[in-house]
Amino acid sequence: MEALAKKLGLRTNPTIFFTSAGIMILFLVVLLIAPGPIGEAFGAGREWIVTNLGWFFIFGVTSWVAFLLWVALSRFGAIRLGGNDAKPAYSNISWFTMLFAGGIGTVLMFWGVAEPISHFSSPPRPNVEPYSVEAADDAMSFAIYHLGLHTWAIFTMPGLAFAYFIYRYDLPMRFSSVFYPLIGDRIYGPLGKTLDVFAILGTLFGVAVSIGLGTQQINAGLTELFGIPDAVITKVLIIAILTAVAVGSIVAGLDSGVKRLSNINIGMAVGLMVFVLFTGSTVFLLRAVVETFGLYISNLLPMAFWNDTLASYTGDDGGWGWQGSWTVFYWAWTVTWSPFIGIFVARISRGRTIREFVLGVLFAPSIFTLVWFAIFGWSAMQIDGIGPEAREALGEQAGVLSQAVGESVPLAMFAFFENFPGATLIQGLAVVIVAIFFATSSDSASLVVDMLCTGSPDPGPWHQRVFWGVSEGMLAAMLIVLAGDAGLTALQEVITVVGLPMFILVFAMMFALFRGLAQEKLSEVRVGSPPRPEQL
Repeated sequence: MEALAKKLGLRTNPTIFFTSAGIMILFLVVLLIAPGPIGEAFGAGREWIVTNLGWFFIFGVTSWVAFLLWVALSRFGAIRLGGNDAKPAYSNISWFTMLFAGGIGTVLMFWGVAEPISHFSSPPRPNVEPYSVEAADDAMSFAIYHLGLHTWAIFTMPGLAFAYFIYRYDLPMRFSSVFYPLIGDRIYGPLGKTLDVFAILGTLFGVAVSIGLGTQQINAGLTELFGIPDAVITKVLIIAILTAVAVGSIVAGLDSGVKRLSNINIGMAVGLMVFVLFTGSTVFLLRAVVETFGLYISNLLPMAFWNDTLASYTGDDGGWGWQGSWTVFYWAWTVTWSPFIGIFVARISRGRTIREFVLGVLFAPSIFTLVWFAIFGWSAMQIDGIGPEAREALGEQAGVLSQAVGESVPLAMFAFFENFPGATLIQGLAVVIVAIFFATSSDSASLVVDMLCTGSPDPGPWHQRVFWGVSEGMLAAMLIVLAGDAGLTALQEVITVVGLPMFILVFAMMFALFRGLAQEKLSEVRVGSPPRPEQL
């Protein structure tokens, strides 16, 4: 493998690189041969996990939120990532835009209208009347629960572990490095390489689902604007064009490419949000933003532990019909690409204290998410009609967005903008924003996968980075070509199953990080020299 890597001009760990690439190609071949059986097998696995271990996912993410807040507010919060004299490489604004655009920007565009409307028309809790005031409150609370503090805790946990062990003790920038307190020098052996390969595959497959969602929404927008058919060939062309943009950003590098795209994208997204605020029911939305903070704070603790235990007495599909399809799937999916976001956030956070890191990564994107959902979600529910009197006054216009979500989730955002001035222009802008979020997610993931292979924060050769960018695009495109929607569904089933062992590994990170922080009491341990496991 080393000879082949040298011949190809690669600067990477050959075992990790070629094993990851080989398994990815093998998966695509198997999918080509038997997409149906793959979907059935992983579908059965997902059903078992959701039914028997859904509680574990819900409790687990909540425990990570608590642990991270404890670390930030404890004496460990003053520890600086990268040495006591290290300074942040990026301003607070650039730091925020990069971690957000590389994280869930595409997901917010996709679900900003669709998720609140979905919960509004089909309430999660039993005995809640659809389209009622109570349904609206619950819809907003659950939407922010899914994409607020808990989602960012899934990213912050590995991100903090990476940053701590990589910058405090000069360990390689690899997934396996965070397990040093538990397995010692075996991070450099077969066990460590296995963990690294698993993290790379989780990143590739997790990002492929985001690419699939983004492609569907872009295609839906082009259909709405120009009548371009919603077809496989259209989606493949979208992926090809935007992969080319992402590759250009990859070649430019983190500072020139990803940073510039991220800043542009967040600026456009904020502009879109402000447009909805001031061309919609401005006073209503300003009141709703403030009230939504209260809703989230008051409902956060009950939601964080809600497992619908009494569902068998309410006749709700054995207890996991709604929550298994939403909360458990969200956590299982998100954790598969947490190594990507974790490494990426660690890479751009050198020089910050643990307190800055945790509070910044947890709260800055969560607050933006809350405001985003408050403006888009409440606007959408107001258009649909909240309460019987409003729906009666709207007549045939009541429930138009609920109907759009039921017919096509990717079309929800574009159906929403039809109720605003300059609808065509704004729909076009939304397509551009989704496209750039697509590109920033792809180029960020490619750079991170390259880091996981090289073990270094410095970028590898340009063609090595480009390989991963093209691979992500091809993975999503081939799934669409080979199996259409069934292929994407099969991939979702796969990453839900893969999410269980990844979830367990992130749990192990929490204990590894705790043991690592505990050694800060040992004055004889120097920064830059990792403590032996027996010292911890």
